[in-house]
Amino acid sequence: MKTLNIPKDGLAGLKENWKADTLSGFLVFLLALPLSLGIAKASGFDAAMGVLTAMIGGLVVSIFQGGRLTIKGPAAGLITVCAGAVADLGGLGIPGVSATQLACGAVVVMSLIQVLFGFLKFGSLSDFFPHSAVHGMLAAIGVLIFAKQFPVLLGVDSALTKGLSPIQLYTHIPVFIANANWHIALVGLLSLVIIFGLPALGGVFKKVPAPMLVLLIMIPTALVLNFKGLYKGSLVSVGDFWKNVTFSASFAAINTFIFWKYVFMFLFVNSLESLLTVKAIDGLDPWKRKSDYNKDLKALALGNGIAGLLGGLPMISEVARSSANVNNGGRTRWSNFFHGLFLFVSMLLLIPVIEMIPNAALAAMLIAVAYRLASPKEFIGTYKIGPEQFVIFVVTIIVTVSEDLLLGVAAGILTKFIFHIINGAPISSLFKADYVLHETNDEYTINVKGAATFSNFLGYKKLFGHFKPGKLITFNFSNAKLVDHSFMEQLHHFEEDYHQSGGKVVWTGLEQFSPFSNHPLAGRKMSKDSATKIEIRLTPRQISLRELADKNDLNFYPQKVRNAAKYKDFPIQKGNRIVYEENVLVKYSDHAKIEIADIILSEGARQEQSDIHISVLHVSDLEFTIPDFALEPEGLWTKLSELTFGKDIDFKDHPLFSKKYYLRGNNESAVREFFSESTLAYLENQEEIHIESHRNKLLVYKKREELTPEEVKGAIEFVEGFVDILNKHQVQHASI
Repeated sequence: MKTLNIPKDGLAGLKENWKADTLSGFLVFLLALPLSLGIAKASGFDAAMGVLTAMIGGLVVSIFQGGRLTIKGPAAGLITVCAGAVADLGGLGIPGVSATQLACGAVVVMSLIQVLFGFLKFGSLSDFFPHSAVHGMLAAIGVLIFAKQFPVLLGVDSALTKGLSPIQLYTHIPVFIANANWHIALVGLLSLVIIFGLPALGGVFKKVPAPMLVLLIMIPTALVLNFKGLYKGSLVSVGDFWKNVTFSASFAAINTFIFWKYVFMFLFVNSLESLLTVKAIDGLDPWKRKSDYNKDLKALALGNGIAGLLGGLPMISEVARSSANVNNGGRTRWSNFFHGLFLFVSMLLLIPVIEMIPNAALAAMLIAVAYRLASPKEFIGTYKIGPEQFVIFVVTIIVTVSEDLLLGVAAGILTKFIFHIINGAPISSLFKADYVLHETNDEYTINVKGAATFSNFLGYKKLFGHFKPGKLITFNFSNAKLVDHSFMEQLHHFEEDYHQSGGKVVWTGLEQFSPFSNHPLAGRKMSKDSATKIEIRLTPRQISLRELADKNDLNFYPQKVRNAAKYKDFPIQKGNRIVYEENVLVKYSDHAKIEIADIILSEGARQEQSDIHISVLHVSDLEFTIPDFALEPEGLWTKLSELTFGKDIDFKDHPLFSKKYYLRGNNESAVREFFSESTLAYLENQEEIHIESHRNKLLVYKKREELTPEEVKGAIEFVEGFVDILNKHQVQHASI
């Protein structure tokens, strides 16, 4: 199918994929325009400078970037650093130079160091930082963004917030509510309702860019309430944008500590955030392409340098827009280019409309971003990984909010080291990968010693780069003393990637360890008292599935396993990752092997990530040949999908089927031959269902939820009937 053919790159890729990339670029533009305006304004820059940065990230950086699907532009993660730079550098009182010009000078110097990092191949350094500290840093940024934007949401006079620290902003919330301008607050609060309520409606509503819908509703609302006449400063101000795009960087503060402090803060957050996003989006790439991190870092440096020179904000590989690009069917770097092109056109034609946007609506968008960064889910998820991870996470937040970002991350890393030493990690192995490698023709065995942690993972990553594909790799932890969560997660990602190459990864020796929580990737330490036998406690759902298995002659396996290779290249993985499979029911029918499993499907990346539990049926060992195809219920969004995912194959003699289903496949003639009269009639008389075929196997699911035991039974009966119909057709076809 189209979804499985690796897209070409360069000009050939433009010719091949321009329809899909233009559509995705346009949809990302709808998301990027209001967010870029809001991020710039919250950062202390003119709102339009955020659009300038996003334009450069699309039109320039896309040509050189090392990632295929990432979108470059200003990001909420840099708001606190940018706003701090503007405030502190402006406080130096250098005559004739504005605060934003000094901040732009710091961005330009940062870009020079960043391009050096790219040439020195520092693209792997993001693997050094522990995940709990990075998540804590982002959560702290969310806390800070909310503190700054809540008064803007309510239309509070800026004089009431002047000089207040983040903690003071929170303590003054009752004051802000008491002094709110309720016309402006109405726009802000309704914007929040739309942003949070639209995705909750599910279905096609999840596809609609909520920020753009906010603008479509709130611009007329602001007109009706006469914001422009009554409330000075309540609307976005752009001014003469193209006249203001000039050389704007100043290096007048280069001999001060504050200047270099922000150079390195920009460098740290910018590089780390970008590299983590590129890595996360690679995991969502349907074609499993691997980005060149060092090339991407150099391209990002180029974009940052140009943006800084022209008065723009720094840019990163932005996770929300990149995730949207994947979900909208972006195929190559050209989707980023088209997103920048649409922004360029908007600044030529839409400035009068942009100046009608209420600032309260932009504040609502940033509060929504802040919520995603510091949502209860982040706290709960971190605690579930392990209490020590939660402590590191909270320490990072507290120090970042009360002091600054670099100190916060440093405090988190120091706390992590303290936990490692307390849990028995030899100090000598904290920074050195300690292992013994044995290699045969078909297998690698790695005997891990000492501690396997975030701080020595780079040594193991170099080892991973020397493994040949298609072999068996065994990691033996019997001689280790500690394995931390960051290492477990990195090893898990390596295992997924290596499975894609046809190899297999096995972990042994971990049964001798005591995990810090029930999370499958929790950190763990060696313990002589560890149980040698794993006790499986069934949940109520598992008990009911076991009863279903006993009554219907099915085999039941409740264990949670990583089995992404089983679903490799099925369209369900497009833009998603299958993390685990559990509760597997197995049945051998007369014509096929049927496996029913609950899978955990991870959508989006990093703070945009959400996990969905779905029950799917995997059908293999078929006695006949099936072409690759994807069948799904027809809907409003599938009409647009034809531009990205392929033509809808309809059948004139079966209008009910054609209206009910969206069917696609590369070999249209083979697909038409496969969908016989009896097959079409069977599907017309059944409830709507998703069916995917790849490499002579089928994947079937009714809905993006777990099925009840009764629904599981019905799904098995559907698949058995479907396979019987297919088998009869094949027998009849062969006899002709």
